[in-house]
Amino acid sequence: MLLLLLGIILLHVAALVLLFVSTIVSVWTSSETGTSDLWFNCSATNGGYHCDPASTGEWIQAVQALMILSIIFSCLSLFLFFCQLFTLQKGGRFFLTGTFQILASLFVMSGAIIYTVMSPEWVSETYAFGYSYILAWVAFPLALISGLIYVILRKRE
Repeated sequence: MLLLLLGIILLHVAALVLLFVSTIVSVWTSSETGTSDLWFNCSATNGGYHCDPASTGEWIQAVQALMILSIIFSCLSLFLFFCQLFTLQKGGRFFLTGTFQILASLFVMSGAIIYTVMSPEWVSETYAFGYSYILAWVAFPLALISGLIYVILRKRE
């Protein structure tokens, strides 16, 4: 049982780290001349590196909000798991923890979908999706799987 709990916690922490990295690091799209992300558009011009704030379009603000919500819900889920681990009755299920984690996964999926659909209007065609964007997509199934495991998991002694 202890190994199972350790595995679940490691899966949750891995998803949480991926969510943090994908939200903070500025490589959602990249090219030879620059990068862009949820917060800044940076480009190398005349031997220097210049960054401008991201556009103020509604869709980019929606992606920003969804990614932040996914981090908040995933952190709350981890906190709730530890609380329920010590307070839940024997045989009880971690429904609340699982619900929060599943919501976090749905938020990151929604943010990544919006970015996928809307980024061609905002970013030049010479740009390709970067590793932060890929990490967001990898965080989605990890968070979903850990949320489903929480829902299925029963507390034992």
